[in-house]
Amino acid sequence: MTKPTTAYIGLGSNLGDRDSAIKDALVKLAETEAIEVIRTSDVIETPSLGDKDQPAYLNCVAQISTSLSAEDLYKKMADIENTLGRVRTEKWSPRIIDLDLLLFGTEVITSKNLTVPHSQMHLRSFVLEGLCQLDGQLVHPLVGTTVAELAGRLNGADFMLDSNRPQLISIAGVIGVGKTTLAAKLSELLGCKLLLEAYDTNPFLPQVYAGRKEMALDSQLYFLTHRAEQLDHSVLVSGKMAITDYIFDKELIYARQLLDEQQLKLYNKIYPWFSEIAALPVLVIYLIDSPQNCLRRIQKRNRPYERAVDETFLEILRAGYEQLLSGWRYCPVIRIKVSDFDLTDDSNIRYLSKQIRAYVT
Repeated sequence: MTKPTTAYIGLGSNLGDRDSAIKDALVKLAETEAIEVIRTSDVIETPSLGDKDQPAYLNCVAQISTSLSAEDLYKKMADIENTLGRVRTEKWSPRIIDLDLLLFGTEVITSKNLTVPHSQMHLRSFVLEGLCQLDGQLVHPLVGTTVAELAGRLNGADFMLDSNRPQLISIAGVIGVGKTTLAAKLSELLGCKLLLEAYDTNPFLPQVYAGRKEMALDSQLYFLTHRAEQLDHSVLVSGKMAITDYIFDKELIYARQLLDEQQLKLYNKIYPWFSEIAALPVLVIYLIDSPQNCLRRIQKRNRPYERAVDETFLEILRAGYEQLLSGWRYCPVIRIKVSDFDLTDDSNIRYLSKQIRAYVT
């Protein structure tokens, strides 16, 4: 006798009586001899992900136990959709009912009709939140991370893989946390373009760190224009991966600390023009460490213009990054505590590169 498999099915509806459609689908799953519906998550309402002009969806996740194979389960799910009146047209079209096989035990399946785990489930908060209600410690078989951690990366937002965008990965974090080291290692392993901050070519930065505040605006504008040129939509190639050792939006964190009131007022007028030029990342990797540890690294590399950096300044920067990324909804954010993740360990870099591949096309 075949040992039952625990599987997870996503249910959604945005046409007609949405609540009844989901309930009817659950009943039909439960009526199937080889399927036991164990429990379901809460039903939540979410905007349409593809066509924003569509009605909102009701969504939930069901945990089932089944003796069916994944292929036979998929066929049964399609039969239920057809029975409940789903009309299959183009992708992202409205639908009375939609059943997606999210997970089938720990199996990884790629066939003509079926991909398990669901190829973009890790980008959908409405899916991950439902899974977390049922079992937050479920591990995604390909990404190798719990659904609770995957959900935390999305900050409540939903995303799609989009090959029409530059596949930009931005590494964020305070000075001395290891951004450039990680960016260089990942660029080499992933075989993609590496874009670095222009610290060593900024002629104004040493003077700013030396206390010449009148040069602060020149320094910030140098960084702003250089980064905008690097990340210009017309420079980066759609569908191609690139890695930066900075996140463009950090500009405002530094500007608020280094510029006086008049300088900041002018900077805030200029900033939006360059922000429009820069491509948004598809993934942010946020490195986190204590100001004390970061300061030790800064002192060890002994750049003359960084000698004035102290723990207080690093703590202010850390708070700025936390504020920026706590409300970040432009792309997923992978948070890494450097104390738990040795950036010089090649096995860690390989593990992270595997994570990254799940978020790019």
